[in-house]
Amino acid sequence: METQFDIGARLKAIRTAARLSQRQLAQRAAVPHAQISNVEKNKISPSISTLRKILAGLGVDMADFFEPERKLPPGPFFQAHELIDLTSRVAAHSIGFGEGNMSFRQVGDARSHNLQILHEVYEPNADTGETFLQHASNEGGYVVEGVLELTVGSEVRLLKAGEAYLFDSRIPHRFRNVSEARTVVISACTPPYL
Repeated sequence: METQFDIGARLKAIRTAARLSQRQLAQRAAVPHAQISNVEKNKISPSISTLRKILAGLGVDMADFFEPERKLPPGPFFQAHELIDLTSRVAAHSIGFGEGNMSFRQVGDARSHNLQILHEVYEPNADTGETFLQHASNEGGYVVEGVLELTVGSEVRLLKAGEAYLFDSRIPHRFRNVSEARTVVISACTPPYL
């Protein structure tokens, strides 16, 4: 049985290797000092947006944080089992998602192509969190199955299968599945976010 991923220990190891104090990292990441301490002690589970801010302060992306030793398939073609599971080492709720789980599987090496393509699955009640996501990218997606509630700035829309979205990711945004069925989305983001 695979042991649960220790977010706190991993964050502390990376911060220590970067020779940063908790205060220095908090300042770089624009988060409260206590938040770094509480995450490292596993007293709190950070939302995806908060963890992303902390990792940006370290110059580390989410994929490298959770799977630093992964081997990326070279492409240009990928079988289903070759997609990189960005949620395989940790249950979705442990990085601050809502009650429901979600998964993100990436096509190939996003960094070398400056394009992240994801197969996303949102189970009922899955939510990227009350703290909106915001990053220097552009992203778009196509709803393959189910219904996705997308908030971009002050606009909220329920997107059904066959509908799509495209926006500047610097605008605060949030993804939720408010239905009783799973939702599947194919998305792209450049430059890569996760």
